[in-house]
Amino acid sequence: MGRPIIGITGELDAAHWGNWIREAVISPVTYTRAVERAGGAPVVIPPVPPDSVHSLVAGLDALVFTGGRDINPGLYDQQRLDETDLPEHRRDRFELALMRAAVEADLPFLAIGRGLHVLTVARGGTLTQHLPAHRPDRVRYMPHDVILADDSLLGRLLGVKVQVPAAHHQAPDRLGDGLKVAGWSPDDVVEALEMTGHRFGVGVQWHPEEGDDPRLLTALVEAAGAAGQPRREPASHPEPASHPQPASRPEPQQKKPVAAKPRAGARSR
Repeated sequence: MGRPIIGITGELDAAHWGNWIREAVISPVTYTRAVERAGGAPVVIPPVPPDSVHSLVAGLDALVFTGGRDINPGLYDQQRLDETDLPEHRRDRFELALMRAAVEADLPFLAIGRGLHVLTVARGGTLTQHLPAHRPDRVRYMPHDVILADDSLLGRLLGVKVQVPAAHHQAPDRLGDGLKVAGWSPDDVVEALEMTGHRFGVGVQWHPEEGDDPRLLTALVEAAGAAGQPRREPASHPEPASHPQPASRPEPQQKKPVAAKPRAGARSR
C-alpha cells in the first residue's frame, strides 16, 4: 500500500530562479518535509478556481490548510483593521470552498494558523482581528503555552499542556457550526478547535511543522491511511455554513473581547 496523498494548500506569489522571475505556487518546505516524515506523500495545491474543489477532494487522502496572510474580514462581516493584512481574495475563495468540501466529504484535515481561521469562517464563525500580545515578532515563531482539554482528540494525543511554536495575532471569536474548543492559552484565547463528528478535523493556532514533535502530523497521516473508512461524496458546490454560534465562556469578572476556554462538558457548538 502506498503512502496517503496529503494535499498542502499553497499561495501564488512572485518567485526567482536562475534569471527568471515568475508567479509561482509557493509553500514553506517545512510543511512538505513534515508530511513526508510523518509517512505521507505531500502535494502542494495552488489556489485554483473553486469549481476544481470537487475533483481535488476526491483525489486526496487528507489536507493540510497552511498558515499565511489574514482572511478578508468582509467574509465574516467586519471592516478590516489597520493591523489586518491586505486580503488575497483568490486564496480566500478557494480555501473556504475546499474546507467546506472537506468537511462534507469527511476528509481528514489539519488546519494550521490561518487554516484554523479558514475553518472558523467556513463554518460561519468570526475572528478577533488583532491580539498584539500574541505576536511580539512578525517573522519568528515564539514558544507558546497551550492548555488542551483532556477529553479532546488533541488532549489524548499530546497531553493537557504543551509548549508550541506560534506567531499569530488573530483568533476565533464566535464559533461556527460543529466546532468545539479543544485548547486555549493561559490568557483564555482559543488555540485549537475540533470538528465534531468528523473522522479527523483539527485546527490549531500553532505550527507543528516548525517544531520537533511529529505526533500531530503523524496522527493526520494515520487517519488518512486508515482502512475501511468510507468517505462521503462532497457536493459540487458546497453551501456556506449557517449562522455562527458563540464560543462557550466561563463566568468572567469582566467581559473579554475574545473567546475563552469552555467549561467542561460545554464545548460543542
